[in-house]
Amino acid sequence: MPFRGGRSSDNLQNRNWKGRPPKHLAGFLLLAMNLDFQKSGGLVTAVIQDHSSGRVLMVGYMNDEAFRLTVATGYATFYSRSRKKLWMKGESSGHRLAVKEISTDCDRDAVLIQVELLGPGACHKGYRSCFFRRLENGEWRVAEERTYDPSAIYGGRQ
Repeated sequence: MPFRGGRSSDNLQNRNWKGRPPKHLAGFLLLAMNLDFQKSGGLVTAVIQDHSSGRVLMVGYMNDEAFRLTVATGYATFYSRSRKKLWMKGESSGHRLAVKEISTDCDRDAVLIQVELLGPGACHKGYRSCFFRRLENGEWRVAEERTYDPSAIYGGRQ
């Protein structure tokens, strides 16, 4: 079950808050406001890590709205700097990132989000991790096999 910003048994998608979140969530949502979104032009860096293996799957960026949606839905949502819009990981591929834990760094300008990857890969190039290349003898080399065929999911738009 994805992280819901409070107790794991909470289901925020079927909430009946009547305008206010429950007391156990109110403080957490308020803390979201304490991230330093201004240091990097309204964004924080989001490092996405597999909660069971510890492997870094990807790095993205979140604005305040993306962070709040991530907390509220339990699925990682990002801000696309190139498209200038929000996107939930998996909206095209179905390979969503179910949030298990969220931490921030000492300056509160980056977050570490531990997730369960729901699908064969986080990378739009067809790999489990976006970090599939390794520097060997001064050259970047692919260091693992693809876990899925990206053209079958994205067609020509990768």
